[in-house]
Amino acid sequence: MMNYMSQLIVKTWVMAEMEIRKILHDPTELITRAIQPILWLGIFGEAMSGIRAIPTGGVTYMQFITPGILTQSVTFVAIFYGLAIIWERDMGLLQKVLVTPTPRLALVWGKMISAGMRGLSQAIVIFIFAIILQIHLLITPFSILGVVLITMLGAGFFTGLSMIIASIVKTRERFMGIGQVLTLPLFFASNAIYPISIMPAWLQMVAKMNPLSYMVDGIRALLVTGNESQLAFDIIILCIATLIISIVSAYMYPKVVV
Repeated sequence: MMNYMSQLIVKTWVMAEMEIRKILHDPTELITRAIQPILWLGIFGEAMSGIRAIPTGGVTYMQFITPGILTQSVTFVAIFYGLAIIWERDMGLLQKVLVTPTPRLALVWGKMISAGMRGLSQAIVIFIFAIILQIHLLITPFSILGVVLITMLGAGFFTGLSMIIASIVKTRERFMGIGQVLTLPLFFASNAIYPISIMPAWLQMVAKMNPLSYMVDGIRALLVTGNESQLAFDIIILCIATLIISIVSAYMYPKVVV
């Protein structure tokens, strides 16, 4: 058991390092993906700030929406991670990895960590843009550490979901279609751009089952409200969801090559 755990940790790090090197060699994706959150925050956020129709709990709408745009960016990056899996399969790279003695869970966790690093790059862009727009956020060592943890967990969950979809859908075109169908409902059925309290009852139930809502809630508590009474609960939910999805992904991962 101890040997398996040590091998799992080492191989996870190896896989994560390999994925991170891909990002460093070609940062174009990070640059292009940074445009979307800037547009959401700079255009949608500014426009909605003038309406003042959404209850934000005593903070400005720009403060309220910043954690939502951050989580949206992380989710969008992670949910399309399965495209890389399909590309690796088509190129024959995935088959070579799967015949190695590397634990399947290490392969999944490596991908999750890589997606988390991509998500953190999005967070940095949003932090910088928030400073430019003079959005007041609670930036402390504790809040930054909390944002890093929640970002990694959230990215891990949606990467795992993406890998499951990639194991079922065999073409990039179908994957893109399913990914687009999932991302917008996940985003709008959460507390990213408006509070859950103003939703109809049925949508509130959906939002409470949506992991993205717990990401937003945790980051909003850390960066905006300072109310950390539910923070531990949010993190526990994300930990459980990410662990479950990683196990399912590890089970489904070999089926990508079928």
